[in-house]
Amino acid sequence: MKQDEQQFADLVRRNRSTIYTVCYMFSKDNDEVADMFQEVLIKLWNGMESFNGRSDIKTWIYRVSLNTCITIDNRKRRHNKARLSMDIDYFNSREVKSEQAQFLHRRICRLQPLDRAIVLLWLEDISYDEIAAIIGITAKNVSVRLVRIREQLKRMNDNSETI
Repeated sequence: MKQDEQQFADLVRRNRSTIYTVCYMFSKDNDEVADMFQEVLIKLWNGMESFNGRSDIKTWIYRVSLNTCITIDNRKRRHNKARLSMDIDYFNSREVKSEQAQFLHRRICRLQPLDRAIVLLWLEDISYDEIAAIIGITAKNVSVRLVRIREQLKRMNDNSETI
């Protein structure tokens, strides 16, 4: 059992930023991001035994992270609770976001969860084939969706409500 715990700790250490980036794309609230991160870790821990190595471990981690965050995001949208913001961003405390990056982040957050996930993976410089494996669609479909997402992002009005 101790060996499993050490392997899991190493896995989390190597992929911490990947998991956190996915969580961060689904919420602006630091407490919620931390909750999502913890939920992803629970799902990864529970799924370690069933991971059979048919895909790369990083692909599996992305898939678990995205599915977990999409589920939480859908649950949140159904309940539509008011969120309390502390206006502190611990994840990016050492980085200064440019206005353009903030502008893009606001627009990406307004996309549907699956489209948000595709953009996130694309921004992480993951190949269309890998994105397709993570999301569960074809590489051609990834390409088509990215074109449509780019057009949607261009058409967004900054003053309009979240989709």
